[in-house]
Amino acid sequence: MSATEAAAAIAAGVRRVWHDAELRLCPMADGGEGTLAAVLSAGGERRSARVSGAAGAPVDAAYGLIANDTAIIESAQVVGLTDPGATAYPVERRSTRGLGELIRILLDAGVRRFVAGLGGSSTNDGGAGLLSALGLALLDAKGHSVEPTPAGLEALSRIDASAFDARLAGTRITILSDVDNPLCGKRGATAIFGPQKGVHPESVPTIDARLEHFAKLSEAAVGRSAKDLPGAGAAGGLGFALLLAGGELRSGAEVVADLLGLDAALEGADWLITGEGRTDRQTLLGKASRGRSSAAISPSFRASLPVVSRSCSARRRSRRVSRTPRLFSPIAPSSWRGCSQRRALSPRPPPRSRCSLASSPPSPRQQPARRST
Repeated sequence: MSATEAAAAIAAGVRRVWHDAELRLCPMADGGEGTLAAVLSAGGERRSARVSGAAGAPVDAAYGLIANDTAIIESAQVVGLTDPGATAYPVERRSTRGLGELIRILLDAGVRRFVAGLGGSSTNDGGAGLLSALGLALLDAKGHSVEPTPAGLEALSRIDASAFDARLAGTRITILSDVDNPLCGKRGATAIFGPQKGVHPESVPTIDARLEHFAKLSEAAVGRSAKDLPGAGAAGGLGFALLLAGGELRSGAEVVADLLGLDAALEGADWLITGEGRTDRQTLLGKASRGRSSAAISPSFRASLPVVSRSCSARRRSRRVSRTPRLFSPIAPSSWRGCSQRRALSPRPPPRSRCSLASSPPSPRQQPARRST
């Protein structure tokens, strides 16, 4: 279910009880899968371009164009973990080249502002493919090109940035991610997220060392440090590549809220109804529903809004979650089949209510701890 469908379902449920309620639907996302659809729900043009997928086969990657010639791109549209053709290929041979190809196509079209959503990727190449497609030459000891994949990086000896796309210097790249991991190490992309993409535990140290070597050579060639920055480990190292290209990491939920005009939608509202696949400790660490709740109690509003959060399950292992019933009151009406919670924990809204519905798509899998990025 997409965020748009979730918002429509919540609206239908509200109207069954309060027929005259004024509803404002704001499908949301936090920078991961679904960001493109959420942003375009407020306007813009959806297009596609044929680029290389994670396994090298051509894919038609969707992207969006909104005001001010800004392009919305998603890593999942190019190297998504849901692509069966890509995931059938060894992760050591997968590459992010297609995302670099997409950026180059848009640069050729005159785009100089990018919003890049990172999440749901099947790759773990440190962004080597992306940087290679943008002109960074990866060479072995004899000066021959090496494959920009975890396997290919074994032969990497030096990097030449003389052909690195000069247009990037005048380009603004906003990176959307709720991941603050560095590229390498115990909290790095390979150690934390690699096994979800097919990296065998015994291969983690080897691949991590290759990404470390690649990152050091890349930083020296480009003249910018990025591998240790928060978010460099997002999307198998795509965060590193975009940071190295001059990108700025921002909270996905905040940027999407700004693009959708969430503050304006909350003006005059009596209630904010939000939700996600599961409400747990990660909700308090930057996920979209937390961002919407923060907006509802922002000093810019004359009074705080009651916030109702609904999800298909709610975890209360974190004490911080259990202490916030006033902010997050999970509800699941009996009409929502398959949900574990079926009782309302919040007071009944007034008969004539103005509700702002800001929803995120439920997760396809309800995994308790780590999320693929």
